[in-house]
Amino acid sequence: MDTPPFLCLTLSVLSVSFCSLVFRPSNGCSPAVKLREKLIQSKLLVLNMAGKDVFSGDPGVLKVIDTYDRRGKAFTSGTYSHAGTYADAFENEPGKRLPKAGAVAGAGVGLARAEWSVFQAEAKGPNASAGAGASLASGAKAFANAELASASASAGPVKAKIGLGLGTGVGISLTHVEAKVLGTGISFGRKMGVSLFGSSLEFSLW
Repeated sequence: MDTPPFLCLTLSVLSVSFCSLVFRPSNGCSPAVKLREKLIQSKLLVLNMAGKDVFSGDPGVLKVIDTYDRRGKAFTSGTYSHAGTYADAFENEPGKRLPKAGAVAGAGVGLARAEWSVFQAEAKGPNASAGAGASLASGAKAFANAELASASASAGPVKAKIGLGLGTGVGISLTHVEAKVLGTGISFGRKMGVSLFGSSLEFSLW
């Protein structure tokens, strides 16, 4: 016996309503939209942090103050590019407490990063970047860098990096100076360090 049309219609409406209630998130966005937004946010975070850290993120006690309550994050990017300016100061958020400002641009293939509190690890494939910045933690600096690959890790005032790169630039503050040519150079003063063709070891006294 054929099912009455009105019964088919009723069952269809009930099915759609049930699926909507079960599978729709509380904020009204579909799972696909939420995933897309999350990927976009992760991409923006990768670009933002990749730029700031290169030019104003020296390790040290001041950076510990700036990042001690940073939440754990881990993200990757196949290809990336970034260009822009930034300015942060005296905001009660991790990474924004100490004054810093600058302009950066760069691009690369392959980036993986994990961070939590004062700890951070990062690996990069081929990349190039350039910029200038100034911060309370690291003074003023201007650098241009090209890398074949690198891997780095930092814990509070200590940072180590293994890679092959040709970074060139200069940095200066009231308490330290640094200079690098084709990936090789030294830092002296508040920050003590040595670099050799893209690999480096740094220690900040404060």
